[in-house]
Amino acid sequence: MAGNLRQQQATRRIFFLAGLGMSAWAPLIPFVKARLGIGDGTLGLLLFCIAAGSMLVMPFTGRALARFGCRALILVCATLFCGVLPFMLYASAIPEIALALLLFGAVNGLLDVSMNAQAVIVERDSGQAKMSGFHGFYSIGSVAGAGGVSLMLWAGLEPLQAILLVVLLIAVLTMQACAHLLGRRQPEPGETSGLLQALAQPSLLFIALLCFFIFMIEGAMLDWSAVFLHSERGMDKSHAGFGFTLYALAVALCRLGGDRLVNAVGHQRMLVAGAGCAALGLLLIVSIDLPAVALGGFVLAGIGLSNIVPILFSTAGNHPRVPSGMALSAVTLIGYSGLLSGPALIGLVARHASLSAAFAAGVVIMLLVGASARRITGKQPKATR
Repeated sequence: MAGNLRQQQATRRIFFLAGLGMSAWAPLIPFVKARLGIGDGTLGLLLFCIAAGSMLVMPFTGRALARFGCRALILVCATLFCGVLPFMLYASAIPEIALALLLFGAVNGLLDVSMNAQAVIVERDSGQAKMSGFHGFYSIGSVAGAGGVSLMLWAGLEPLQAILLVVLLIAVLTMQACAHLLGRRQPEPGETSGLLQALAQPSLLFIALLCFFIFMIEGAMLDWSAVFLHSERGMDKSHAGFGFTLYALAVALCRLGGDRLVNAVGHQRMLVAGAGCAALGLLLIVSIDLPAVALGGFVLAGIGLSNIVPILFSTAGNHPRVPSGMALSAVTLIGYSGLLSGPALIGLVARHASLSAAFAAGVVIMLLVGASARRITGKQPKATR
């Protein structure tokens, strides 16, 4: 048990590291934009390279996990993070920054699947729900990365100095976790099969599609919440960002306590409760024309959504007929496509109807998740390594 506790601590460090490395880039985007002298359109195309890099590498991640194991891939990703973050900051031409962002996205995608594969096995060995807590550390890392770099820049540090401190922290966390990351295992039957074979399992495909829609809603919270609060609820632009801030804080805090709730009430009831809470929050956001009510709706949506993706990932990773690495690769790829296409789809709905109608579609999605809870978790296996 002591060994598993050390593996749990190592897994939390890696989730924190992943959130830290990914979000530390965000406060530096204006510096890169100004240094390259590019417009918003060019910047948007460059930022698309991050999502493209993630999606390009995910079809191969399951096989890489089977061949090299979680530890090797996580160490490679941490090392590449330490190299690519400073390079992105000072790439001198658009082709260089585009290549760096593709690599950055690929590292994030590879690390995302690898750390979730590690988390599934560690959770399984512990005999208790742990996935929500692991994802909670990712959320904390995201806050630490974006907030910490912003504070360092505000305090007068140069961008390179700030990012080198982040790189140093990534290196320290990696060294602390290294000894307790999972090495290569004996391949499970079918572990070298492709994503199409994995998604041919109807139950796994259903989970992947739900992840698509959940990631789409999460993307909407990031990209459209401030626009909604300003244009639909009349909030000042300087205050409209509070919607996503409250949502993100609710997600982080509820994920840290989510495992205890899952262990107490079970995956199925937790999914039903979470989906109902998120549906209520989204309904308040779109139905009552008061900024304060909308902010409360974002909090409820964060509380409800916080533990849904961890439960879906845990269920996919324990699929009885698909190895965990391949299942997570498939589900993460479909989920990321929702995160990528979601903002555009919401913009299309907003153009032809309204932004409120786009958010209202999320209510229907959450009701579908709640109604599907028994199908998703009712036969979750207790597979062993």
